[in-house]
Amino acid sequence: MNRMLAIVERELRKFFRSPALMLVSMIFPLVQLIVLGNAFGGKIKDAKLGLVDEDGGPQALKIREAFDSVRSNLRTFQPVYYNNERQAVEAVRNGKIQGAVIIPPQYSRRVYEKQQPQIALVVDNSDNFMTSTLESEVSDITAALNNPTVEPRMLEQVVLQIVELYPYIEYMKYLLPGSIALAMFVSVMIGGGMLYIDDKARGVHEGYLVTPITKAELVFGLNAAGAIKAVMTGVVITLVGSLLAGVGTIFHPATMLGLAIMILLTSLAFNAMMFLLMVRVEDPLVPRATFGILNTLLFFPSGSVYPVQAFPGWLRVISQVDPFTFAVHGFKSLLLKETSLVAIWQDLAYLAVFAVVALAIAVPLFKRTL
Repeated sequence: MNRMLAIVERELRKFFRSPALMLVSMIFPLVQLIVLGNAFGGKIKDAKLGLVDEDGGPQALKIREAFDSVRSNLRTFQPVYYNNERQAVEAVRNGKIQGAVIIPPQYSRRVYEKQQPQIALVVDNSDNFMTSTLESEVSDITAALNNPTVEPRMLEQVVLQIVELYPYIEYMKYLLPGSIALAMFVSVMIGGGMLYIDDKARGVHEGYLVTPITKAELVFGLNAAGAIKAVMTGVVITLVGSLLAGVGTIFHPATMLGLAIMILLTSLAFNAMMFLLMVRVEDPLVPRATFGILNTLLFFPSGSVYPVQAFPGWLRVISQVDPFTFAVHGFKSLLLKETSLVAIWQDLAYLAVFAVVALAIAVPLFKRTL
């Protein structure tokens, strides 16, 4: 135990003597949380939607009034008026406007004669998010136009009432669990994987090999030091990120206990995984070259940015064994859903088993000789 603690002390001393290293491992996920949290997930505002009125009748006027109402209140889009369909479509192609609504001739007459009146929405479907927003907004307008002015006494339509379990969650809050997991991964990648290979290249491990330290003691000592660094990073990012995102549940005693256990097990799992990947590596360029690949392969399939249910089958397989997935789910349940440990016991169990299995494989793979 004393030999293991000596290794831990040496690694932590080296870590604290490099404040820039600590800042890099913490600042990058915070910057990502702030930038992505504000760049994605927001509601579309002030998009430009063209309007071509080839009818000029009273029913077309209702559509123009509805568009003006959206501009004044929701501000989802601003109507831009065109004289003919060709100009509007060309403006959509050139990117001057994001879509165009075409009111055809004889539209008002068809409404009065109940001859299936139609209007057209031309969209630039190269941007799926913008397209879905405009389609939804115009669909709401057409649904409002189709509603009868006087409701019948007997309600014959089925009404869907949506009940939301939680208050509105901004995208920054949605990204917070993934940012915490990413910060801890960056910490073990820099403070664990890269430093481990650098020490091996500099000959530091040669000093360990001439001592009575066993392979297990050396592996456990290095992993304990790496896990402590990740725990410190996780605590800082959880606290700072929660304050930035406006998550106040971190101060509840039950949530604090769950977060502490999640941070500890996530640190152990990530560090054990990184050590297992680097245990036989000799070239110090390898961890630097694989950083981007590992980040993409582990972070994005975890469901931290986009729901797992939208993934293809092969990507779901990666998600089901990715420790990031269980870490993100656990942090999300505690921070956003205010659940108890009972709801995340599977996440905790997987991370614990993953860490034990990874260390059990890493010990025999570790070379005790030069």
